[in-house]
Amino acid sequence: MKEKIIDIIKSGLNESINLKSEISNSVIISQIEKVSMLLIDCLQKGGKVFFAGNGGSFADSQHIATEFTSKFLLDRSALPAIALGTNSSSMSAISNDYGFKKIFSRELDSLGSSKDVFIPISTSGNSHNLIEAVKTANKKGLKTVALTGSTGGELANICECIKIPSDNVPRIQECHILIGHLLCQIVEEEIFNQKD
Repeated sequence: MKEKIIDIIKSGLNESINLKSEISNSVIISQIEKVSMLLIDCLQKGGKVFFAGNGGSFADSQHIATEFTSKFLLDRSALPAIALGTNSSSMSAISNDYGFKKIFSRELDSLGSSKDVFIPISTSGNSHNLIEAVKTANKKGLKTVALTGSTGGELANICECIKIPSDNVPRIQECHILIGHLLCQIVEEEIFNQKD
């Protein structure tokens, strides 16, 4: 039993290391840089950043939004970021009145503007409620970049995506959090800790 557990640990660590090494390529680095600049511009012009996801990606949305509103590494002013769907009364009312696929789009429609950025997070890229939210973001003029798995799914047809080259859900999620942390760090450094 002990050997099996050790094998699971080693396998998981190696998969995570290998995938993170794989995304350290110029394409994904360039995409992260582009999204960073998009966020900096948005926040400096008084916009907000919206995140959304389902399940583990819902938790990731809350996690990354919190890094903006509280702090990441620097003690600095709060930055406006919202994880859609966290108001359970709103989510249950929208689900009941309009259906589950509208839980994010309805909220985004009420809060979002063309100054804002929307980052949907989905390992498959096929979540109906995120697809609806991106459609709403597109109509309202929000800039949208999704964090997805290898294909980007349906989201890749309606918005830009940073695609993690894997179909392994836990490993994709680990990369999404890494990218979220990098975005937070770059935004903090550029907005609050400019040394140039």
